[in-house]
Amino acid sequence: MNLELSAVWTRMQNLLQTFVVTIPNILIGLLVFLVFMGLARLARNAVTSLSQRAGQSKGIALVFSRIVSWLVLAVGVLVALTVIFPTLTAASLFGALGVSGVAIGFAFKDIFQNLLAGILILVTRPFRIGDQIVSGEHEGVVEDIQVRATLLRTYDNRRVVIPNSELYTNRVTVNTAYPQRRLSVTVGIGYGDDIAAARALILKTLGGLDGLLQDPAPSVLVRELGDFSVNLDVRFWIDPPVRREAVEAQDSVLEAIRGALPAAGFDLPFPTQQVLFHDQTEATDGNRAQQREGWPARQDNPESRLELQRKGNREATDAQPRSQVQHP
Repeated sequence: MNLELSAVWTRMQNLLQTFVVTIPNILIGLLVFLVFMGLARLARNAVTSLSQRAGQSKGIALVFSRIVSWLVLAVGVLVALTVIFPTLTAASLFGALGVSGVAIGFAFKDIFQNLLAGILILVTRPFRIGDQIVSGEHEGVVEDIQVRATLLRTYDNRRVVIPNSELYTNRVTVNTAYPQRRLSVTVGIGYGDDIAAARALILKTLGGLDGLLQDPAPSVLVRELGDFSVNLDVRFWIDPPVRREAVEAQDSVLEAIRGALPAAGFDLPFPTQQVLFHDQTEATDGNRAQQREGWPARQDNPESRLELQRKGNREATDAQPRSQVQHP
């Protein structure tokens, strides 16, 4: 028992002596890492300044400054490790990294894919920070383009994190790519109304609204002949093309048209349906041997409503008493 305790004590003394000897190396390694942290910050500021001078966007400057900063920090970590552990040489360290590089590549495939996609998005500039985009089911304002993902703030003030690879490979609609945007609303008028007069009235109404551009000018086209109305497609342009302006412009247009058309005698019809019975359409309706609705023909067909009505009329006529005619 005493021998076992003495062995444990000896081992603890050796560990303590090793730690005491390693303390100066740890302090020097931490100092080296702090120096590299300062160098990483200087490198990040330098890349940001160079990008701004070159006329690059804020997103490109941000991503490349982060990449350079991380590279400098990675070199600082390697140098600090070689200082703390003198037996760990740079050759052995890079050799170990080379052996595990394949495994790391497979493990972080998605991260590297998103990193490359983020760089390509910043270089090709399909959209920028501050643009309003639509990606799949999400729509909002681009707040930040990071190395791994893009941050999107929706109009109801929620944050959506979208991987850069998804944005780069899938379809993205940029609503603010151009200074002007065309919007449209659908308005239905009655079949008895004059389309040309309704078009002229709508264009006159849109000409008096604020926030709508007159160059390009608004237009009114017949969209379709609906079930209960003639649907007109009212098109107009706004500037700037942001979501708030679009919603407010559509609201003002619909409100103005809603007041102008009925005041001028135009109808805004409600959905209506017409239900006809068999005996209200054709003479053969109700006769399953002759009707055209797809009923199977049979020999013992019941009499149609029209036939029953005719028979009833004949029986009523026969039942009436004949008038007595007296001759002089």
